[in-house]
Amino acid sequence: MGEGFVRALPGIAIALVVLLVTWIVARFAARIADLLIGKTDVRPSLKNLIDTLVRLVIWIIGIMIAAIVVMPGLTPASLFAGLGIGAVAIGFAFQDIFENFMAGVLIMLREKMRIGDIIECDGIVGKVEHITLRETHVRKLSGEVTLVPNSMLFKNPVEILTDEVKRRHEVVVGVSYDTNLDHAADVIRRAVQSVDEVEKDKTLDIFAQEFNSSSVDFLVRWWSGSTPRAGWESKDKVVRAIKAALDDAGIEIPFPYVTHTFKEKVPLGKNPGEEV
Repeated sequence: MGEGFVRALPGIAIALVVLLVTWIVARFAARIADLLIGKTDVRPSLKNLIDTLVRLVIWIIGIMIAAIVVMPGLTPASLFAGLGIGAVAIGFAFQDIFENFMAGVLIMLREKMRIGDIIECDGIVGKVEHITLRETHVRKLSGEVTLVPNSMLFKNPVEILTDEVKRRHEVVVGVSYDTNLDHAADVIRRAVQSVDEVEKDKTLDIFAQEFNSSSVDFLVRWWSGSTPRAGWESKDKVVRAIKAALDDAGIEIPFPYVTHTFKEKVPLGKNPGEEV
């Protein structure tokens, strides 16, 4: 065994040199790919996928060459056959890892959900910061980073809040039953249109929605920035503008009224139980 190990030392040394050369070539190939891709409009997620695949291919070739150097009896055909059998066994053992790997590749290939988008999936709301072949880094609106498995993003519906620059926001406004609804709708419309954050080129909707317990409710819908903060800011100013406009017009925004009905006559005397 010792003599065999000594005879194998040159092959092991050459294999280590091959792996070192593979590492250097992989780094330079990734940089060359970055330079070539940098001149195009390729998405950052797809750029990461191409870099990873370039490194992966070079490392597979380098490891195969190193294995053949160490074990001269190996041939490319037998090595590929062994890789096929081993891939099946490893696939069963690491099913979740390969599932996330394939989901990561497909996520990087599709056009939607780019780095920088704000998404919502399975209760997680945040900004996509980085996409790897196994997981996606989502920065929540409160500042924490959530590492989301790619299979979760691929299998579940993902709502992309910033897919467009503008999106629709809404608020419900209630007015009292004795209000002229046409007049109230006109007051609300002028109030919303006075807000700078509201997109003037988009449709402003004001619908009398329902008869509530103490009010007639209007559904007010407008277009503004698609990020959560832009939505909060525009909603804050829209609510303030509507409240001020309704107050100036003398239109009441009612709070819940409660009416008590008694079956029997209620004594109204000064003392308990005394008739008036």
